Amino acid sequence: MYLRCLRNLHSYRLLSAGLCLLAFSACQREKRELRPSPTRLVVFSDAARQSDIQPGGRQSQPVVANPSHGSAYEISEGARLYDWYNCSGCHAGGGGGMGPPLIKTDWIYGGEPANIFDTIVKGRPNGMPAWGNRIPEYQVWQLVSYVRSLNNLEPTSATPARTDTIQQDTAGLRPRPTGVASSGVTK
Repeated sequence: MYLRCLRNLHSYRLLSAGLCLLAFSACQREKRELRPSPTRLVVFSDAARQSDIQPGGRQSQPVVANPSHGSAYEISEGARLYDWYNCSGCHAGGGGGMGPPLIKTDWIYGGEPANIFDTIVKGRPNGMPAWGNRIPEYQVWQLVSYVRSLNNLEPTSATPARTDTIQQDTAGLRPRPTGVASSGVTK
């Protein structure tokens, strides 16, 4: 009797472990590459064309896919890098400042991922520096995803509704009415 109970207990443990492994292997919300592949400098030659006018007639355009598209992690990393690389110094929070606004529908050089990538890597006349030799490719794609999320061009399920920073400046907070304790209960 004792041996039979041990066998049943062992069977239940194996079954439980198998079900746990199955559940963990099936639970994959989004793929995160914790250690990105080595940096490779990619400068698209014709991937982000500005015009259809070309010598020799119209040619096919290569398809460029954003590897960070639709990933909440990549968008949040792009938001972090946006401040880290001081993009907010010229573009503010996306509304523009010294540089053009990033929250808009009509883009000067195109709003497709390849165009934004091209702008970040190669720079643009009148102020946009070329970051191609300073920022790894995977971080450029994260920035592209974040900039596109400012315009609701990324899936709303992946775009955070709020920033992940804590407000440090208390001047912007509403003052607490007099007679109300910190718990919200009137004295």
